[in-house]
Amino acid sequence: MVGPDGKQIGIMDTRAALRLAEEYDLDLVEVSPNSHPPVCRIMDYGRYRYEQAKKEREARKKQHTFTVKGIRLTPITEDHDFQFKMRHARNFLLEGNKVRITVRLRGREKGRQELGYRMLERALAELADVGSAEGKIEVQEGGQMTVTIAPKK
Repeated sequence: MVGPDGKQIGIMDTRAALRLAEEYDLDLVEVSPNSHPPVCRIMDYGRYRYEQAKKEREARKKQHTFTVKGIRLTPITEDHDFQFKMRHARNFLLEGNKVRITVRLRGREKGRQELGYRMLERALAELADVGSAEGKIEVQEGGQMTVTIAPKK
């Protein structure tokens, strides 16, 4: 049994503990039910729940969630279009978002996967100053190659 000031009161009967909590005009809360004997504490349970919720909200504010933005390319994407898309990817990375670059291979392009690799490596080189690849270039079914770029700190 732990008192409202945090000091140990000792082992006591449940009814006596409830009476003591009633004297303090507080709640009797079971803190550790698995221990032998179970540990209870006299506290204002409503205030405790409020403070816990407040701590969770603060923790949620401080955590940063990443949004994954997508950019699609093909092996025959022209230079101007490529530069345009890389500017967008650069802006996404500077905002703190992750960027997934996908190269779609269609038809006969599927037989020449090195074109897709070359395009993704060119994109990684273009964005090397603001981001770095999270993993290797992945080849997926359906003729798609992807790489995810995370922003640098």
